[in-house]
Amino acid sequence: MHPDDAPDQQPFPAPWHTRSVEPGSDGRRRGRHRAARHRRRSSTPVRVCLAAGLTCCLGVVAVTQLRGADPTVDDVRADRAAVADRAAAAGDDAASRSYDRSAAPGPSASASAAPAPSTSTPPAPPKPVAGLNQVQMDNAHTIVKIGRDLDIPTDGLVIAVATAMQETNLRNLASDVVPESKNYPHEGTGADHDSVGLFQQRPSTGWGSVRDLMDPEYAARRFYEALKKVDGWQRLSLTTAAQAVQKSAYPGAYAKHESRATTIVKALT
Repeated sequence: MHPDDAPDQQPFPAPWHTRSVEPGSDGRRRGRHRAARHRRRSSTPVRVCLAAGLTCCLGVVAVTQLRGADPTVDDVRADRAAVADRAAAAGDDAASRSYDRSAAPGPSASASAAPAPSTSTPPAPPKPVAGLNQVQMDNAHTIVKIGRDLDIPTDGLVIAVATAMQETNLRNLASDVVPESKNYPHEGTGADHDSVGLFQQRPSTGWGSVRDLMDPEYAARRFYEALKKVDGWQRLSLTTAAQAVQKSAYPGAYAKHESRATTIVKALT
């Protein structure tokens, strides 16, 4: 019983028609309200089962709605419009991802592609003229190239080509007398003293080492250097100029190559 009840109050409630309708005190209402709530509470296991059941029901409903939903175009547009409105309202704090969340673009083709191979091709070797083969024409080309590098006029180029035609038939020759000369690239052998190379220059007379003279570019350069030392060589005949450099035992032999040498030089300049 409540402390405010009279001592003669019965412990059990009276019939409803005999109960007082007078409201009780705040303390009685609160106390009895709490007591009534405690009496109505279920046990803990029962509450757990009820909560689990409710969760399962909600999950089934949600899955059913998702699977059964077939958004229309208007729904998708409304969703996108809503996302755009939220992004605009967020201002600087908006998320960085776009609505479609497409993958970030990869490296550009220019950055990832391998460098394109060079399409340039080396120049073709000069086409042989005047009855020469390709090896002879290549050697004549070397002679003309070195002469132009040294600013030798055309007459000097013709003298040099004609000289090499007489000495070696425009071939880079080693010597059977100089075994070392065979250690370097060559296109046949000769046996005239220790003469080697394209112009048959002799190491023993100061033209250079065997290795140097077996290099056609070096041999051509040494010929032009010697030719420029000949006083007034531009006014001399081809035979006289060539002989002044070579000091050959057959000084008149060079003249017969002048016409072909001129044709070759014209083809190479």
